[in-house]
Amino acid sequence: MPTIMITGAAGFIGGHVAREAERRGGLSLRLMSHRRPPAGAAGAGPATAGSATAGPDPATAGPGSGSGFGHGHGPGAVVPGHRTVRADLSDPGSLRGVCEGVDVLLHCASQIGGTPEANEAVNARGTAALMAEARRAGVSRVVYLSTASVYGRGAFRAARPEELVRNPGSPTSGSRARAEDAVLAAGGVVLRPHLVLGDGDRWVVPGLARILRALPGTVEGWAARTSVITAQDLARLLLGAGLAPAGDLTASVYHAAHPAPVTVRTLLGAVAAVAGPAADPAAEDLTAVRARELLAARGIAAQGLDMLTSDHWFDSDPVWRDLRCTPGPDFEAAFKELAEGYRRALLDI
Repeated sequence: MPTIMITGAAGFIGGHVAREAERRGGLSLRLMSHRRPPAGAAGAGPATAGSATAGPDPATAGPGSGSGFGHGHGPGAVVPGHRTVRADLSDPGSLRGVCEGVDVLLHCASQIGGTPEANEAVNARGTAALMAEARRAGVSRVVYLSTASVYGRGAFRAARPEELVRNPGSPTSGSRARAEDAVLAAGGVVLRPHLVLGDGDRWVVPGLARILRALPGTVEGWAARTSVITAQDLARLLLGAGLAPAGDLTASVYHAAHPAPVTVRTLLGAVAAVAGPAADPAAEDLTAVRARELLAARGIAAQGLDMLTSDHWFDSDPVWRDLRCTPGPDFEAAFKELAEGYRRALLDI
């Protein structure tokens, strides 16, 4: 029975990964969390590690940072009987011995936002320290949950990792690029999703809802295309990358998204349906410049608008092919399953 360690196991994506591993069965899980233990897990052990993030909930973790969208605190992983360990990625000393007996490390913890120093301490230096522990303990596979935000702003159309140059536009994204370097130097695998939707999302869809409510119409027709993935599908890919035979992996960096991109018009239409009253999208088609002015007047950060007015579409076919996984439902079908949960989450937005 292989032992899998999941960092950020009480966070948005890490929680989904833990539940996916529990569903799969036949795995021994070691769940790492910074402060808040995953729901239903066993008590903390003596040598621990986990996520450290900015904001009111320190168990937050996920991709998309530095973009105007992020990923919020998740429901925690309901995985009774598995070991929980705690530590702080910003304190390398607390990581000593944490990888002993671990076969696969799924590193889903990240600092999202906060000060540049906090991002550097957790994402860059913390990941480097964790990789040193993984090497010392002989961990056979490391998979790091990164973000397509390491590329900065597009346009990106059917883009593959080997065709792109990283150009992070924020301290968070920059530190996560340096975390990637540490993982790749240790022989690990990096997954870069773009927009991740699902139970526990407190930033992507809420952020889109705020933009919709602040604008009196569309922006440049909302014609751009973007890559999305559900947290459940992303969890399947992370776990699959951790367990796949080495010979099946043809790359060390993969984009992680549903193969079919979504138009921003379709994405925002689905969000509008669960977000309540919004401006009539047929009332006016704004320029991006005018939209930024209106968002600024409402105190809403306009960085995310760039993702909605230019293509951010990343080719993810290789990861599905190499892992021999079938993607879940397309965006419209998947969002129908998530709609009621989002409707409840958006009541206070």
